[in-house]
Amino acid sequence: MNRTYKIQAHPCPGLDPPLLVREYEDYRRNLYGGLTHKALLVDAVGTLVVPSQPMAQIYRQIGEKYGVEYSEDEILNRYRRAYEQPWGRSRLRYVNDGRPFWQHIVSSSTGCLDSQYFEELYNYYTTEKAWHLCDPDAGKVFKALRKAGVRVAVVSNFDTRLRPLLRALKCDHWFDAVAVSAEVEAEKPNPTIFLKACELLGVKPEDAVHVGDDRRNDVWGARDAGCDAWLWGSDVNSFKEVAQRIGVDV
Repeated sequence: MNRTYKIQAHPCPGLDPPLLVREYEDYRRNLYGGLTHKALLVDAVGTLVVPSQPMAQIYRQIGEKYGVEYSEDEILNRYRRAYEQPWGRSRLRYVNDGRPFWQHIVSSSTGCLDSQYFEELYNYYTTEKAWHLCDPDAGKVFKALRKAGVRVAVVSNFDTRLRPLLRALKCDHWFDAVAVSAEVEAEKPNPTIFLKACELLGVKPEDAVHVGDDRRNDVWGARDAGCDAWLWGSDVNSFKEVAQRIGVDV
């Protein structure tokens, strides 16, 4: 039997999505005196910094002297199951220093209840040895952005270790503000944390763009708050590219 298929026309004939994005960014540059945004919000883990070694490897490596016997694959699987479970009435995982939550995660992942093991592991993740920058040019880019008048903030689901970690990595001075979920008492994708970051920077949400690696937490959350949002690793792949899209040459 012959069938006729109807082909849907593109809503904007002759304009591909990248061209539409460029036109929108040109429109914003004209609106804001050459810049698309007045502020940049940056996710921490997965965008600004990443663990230097796989989590399960560290849990196993440090845990050996405390009797941890699970393989790295077992630790990873148990970690994922524990992390995905609802946590507490408020569902806020990171409250203050986050110790109760992380004690639960570590014991669930490794089967080890030794408090010394937990403390050694917990403190390890506050050191520069545990993390490294995703983009080695980040500092140079943020300096150029701020010189051009763009305010910059970190917006992160993290406990109170984030600030000492940024100091350990010698990058705390790159930012005009830090919005940490443990302090704001709201975790991405809750719009509250993005609105707090904008408040700290003194900008309206529509004047800010957020960059992060998680579509739900970073992109959808930021857009719900009224901010623009770019997905790290897809929309942008380096902070130099972020600066260029905003309208700042590095």
